[in-house]
Amino acid sequence: MSTVWNGIVHALGIAFSMTWQVTWSLILGFTLSAVVEALVRKSTIAALLPDDRPRSLATATGLGAASSSCSYAAVALARSLFRKGADLTAAMTFQFASTNLVIELGLVLGLLLGWQFTLAEFVGGPFMIVLLALIFRRFLTRRLREEAREQADKGLAGSMEGHAAMDMSVTGTGSFWRRLTSPDGLTSVSHNFVMEWAAVLRDIVIGLLVAGAAAAWIPDSFWQSLFFTDHPIAAELWGPIIGPVVAVAAFVCSIGNVPLAAVLWNGGISFGGVVSFIFADLIIVPIIVIYAKYYGRRVAAFLTATFYLTMVAAGYAVELVFGPLHLIPQGARNASVGDDGISWNYTTWLNVTFLLLAAALVLRFLRTGGRAMLSMMGGGPDDMEHHGEARTGTQGT
Repeated sequence: MSTVWNGIVHALGIAFSMTWQVTWSLILGFTLSAVVEALVRKSTIAALLPDDRPRSLATATGLGAASSSCSYAAVALARSLFRKGADLTAAMTFQFASTNLVIELGLVLGLLLGWQFTLAEFVGGPFMIVLLALIFRRFLTRRLREEAREQADKGLAGSMEGHAAMDMSVTGTGSFWRRLTSPDGLTSVSHNFVMEWAAVLRDIVIGLLVAGAAAAWIPDSFWQSLFFTDHPIAAELWGPIIGPVVAVAAFVCSIGNVPLAAVLWNGGISFGGVVSFIFADLIIVPIIVIYAKYYGRRVAAFLTATFYLTMVAAGYAVELVFGPLHLIPQGARNASVGDDGISWNYTTWLNVTFLLLAAALVLRFLRTGGRAMLSMMGGGPDDMEHHGEARTGTQGT
């Protein structure tokens, strides 16, 4: 019994240590995302994504990267944009970018794994988007698009759909700074900030707990056997294929999969395998089920197969590009998995600073009707839209 308890304490200690390492970067990322959402209406985003031309896809990528979401919220938001008139390919591009090309993911990757992995994210992500668009253009038939549109237009409201339907932007007149610092602007930022945390907190907590348990309880020999570490060529070929499979089995998505990626890297998975694993947050089983509900089973199967193929291809592409440039870390695997504990250093100072910022935003959220908004997350999209507009006094188009 004592051994079991010590193992649990060890796993929780690792999870807490990794949490402490990434706290400030998450707050910074979600604050920047909240600022963007406070100034850009979702109907405007949909209008900018009318087709699958390069300009629309580039716009979808940029706006998605600026509008970070948890995987579930991103999937719901993509459907909301699709229903508002966005092209399906552009909506899927936005969905991918809003979970895998966001600043907080890059920061957490850099903190736990190293800057090379952050760079790989921003190289492999656009490659995956281009390949995805090409596959969609070639194999996504008119019939499949019609099935997706018909299914997406059905009701099917849920908590993430209500969150996705909220529009708390402040458009009005005046400069960017004036709108942002106005009472409505500050309220909008605080509400977007807290609601994003409410949507993503479960994923982050689960991811950290899974990573802590994996680091504490699963021996390195298991990972080394799974990833063929004794056979370098086989390991490079196998890594991008098995990476998404591990992600599906772990049920971890969004930023929460980065701590587990650190455990996998130390366990011997290839560089490209880490990349494909990180990108695979959009094909875990619960999200595949959501695709079927949103777009129909045939379209869900098409999306899942396409996403998997492009994730694997992105892993190989990163390996092929980074290898000759000597950008793949060599030698001992030293990804941070909580072994260093907590000390009084720059991380602590940054955490204190950003926790104070988060506290200020939460306080404003509570003082401006935030509790009612949280209680409505399970309501229908129409209710959430009206509530969001009433909260922030939105204007414009």
